[in-house]
Amino acid sequence: MSAMNVEPDDRTDLVPDPLVADLTNLTWSVLGATVDCTDADILGALYDAGLAWVHFGEGDGGLAIPQRYQQTIDDLLLDVGGPLPDFSRNGVGLGMVAPTIAAHGTVEQRQRFLRPLYTGAELWCQLFSEPGAGSDLAAVGTRAVLDGNEWIVNGQKVWTSHAHHADWAILLARTDPGVPKHAGITFFLCPMDAPGVEVRPLRQITGEAEFNEVFLDGVRIPDHYRLGEVGGGWPIAMTTLNNERVAIGGTAVPRESGLIGLLSQRWREQPGARTSGMHERLVSLWIESEVFRLAGERSRQLLAAGQPGPESAALKLQFARLAQSITGLEIEMAGESGLRYDDWTMRRSTVADFTGRDVGYRYLRAKGNSIEGGTSEILRNVIAERVLGLPQEVRADKAVAWQDLPK
Repeated sequence: MSAMNVEPDDRTDLVPDPLVADLTNLTWSVLGATVDCTDADILGALYDAGLAWVHFGEGDGGLAIPQRYQQTIDDLLLDVGGPLPDFSRNGVGLGMVAPTIAAHGTVEQRQRFLRPLYTGAELWCQLFSEPGAGSDLAAVGTRAVLDGNEWIVNGQKVWTSHAHHADWAILLARTDPGVPKHAGITFFLCPMDAPGVEVRPLRQITGEAEFNEVFLDGVRIPDHYRLGEVGGGWPIAMTTLNNERVAIGGTAVPRESGLIGLLSQRWREQPGARTSGMHERLVSLWIESEVFRLAGERSRQLLAAGQPGPESAALKLQFARLAQSITGLEIEMAGESGLRYDDWTMRRSTVADFTGRDVGYRYLRAKGNSIEGGTSEILRNVIAERVLGLPQEVRADKAVAWQDLPK
């Protein structure tokens, strides 16, 4: 951190909101006291000062103030070259696990997990989906049986990002098969180094192994790693999934950045690749991308008032559609060169890199956007029922015990 400039300037004198000025001064104070420290130490000091997630409670890395004030701190850190948490390494932890533990965890759980999560000392993955319970997540069949003060877990999970380097996982398991499927699920925090946890890579259409399947064979989880009540896992999972959709579709970005920025750049630099009708398609996608960006900004403003709601499904749905449409047009413009894809190695990548790779990779990888984080079909149901108030689909299994459902 020797390159970080920790000398405050006089911009804080021009800020009309006194809370912004207080937060700025507090951040300068932390940076000034940690100028010769490692990034992890600085992040730890920011957490201790309540500057990690300002909307979290005091003592949990926050100050119990609206989330919009987080931007003040993040902008300052970016300006001076200070550290920010690494979403590429720990996106599941930062975007999904932290708000879930903050909302539903005990005091002991919040104290144990939030700080090392923020500093990057502990990485997280998500053990939700199963081969027979993807879109219908409530149908999970992984079983957890109480044995004294421990739960014995057996089952299989799939499509697990980061499992091959995660220290911890959030886990949904069925603890009561004798009740309807939504009612018999419990939420756990699972150590990934526990005996009986096996991680295997899954090869994707890109040739890489970004995801994994995870087998749980007699895994013992202490009861104090249970999050919430026994059988109360479904509402907690909804907290996780709503935050996931915001993390996927609601990231703050400048105008004409990301995929639409790459497409616009190709348009300007390769006029010979343009064909009839492409300009209209490009303009349409540019406008939709800008509307999406502004909708994400609005969503983050609403999020400052509380936990994200079902409206977050619309962001994620639009993100997937735009990514596939933009990369489809880009690969058309690229012509023959867009069909060249020479990285078919079984590379153990950890995150999708939509801007640092070639157009062939982007086109192939975008196909997964309409599956991961909730399929587009399920998200349309969420929007229809929970946002627009349309009648629910007929579900014959709502009052049937999970053990009596066809498997």
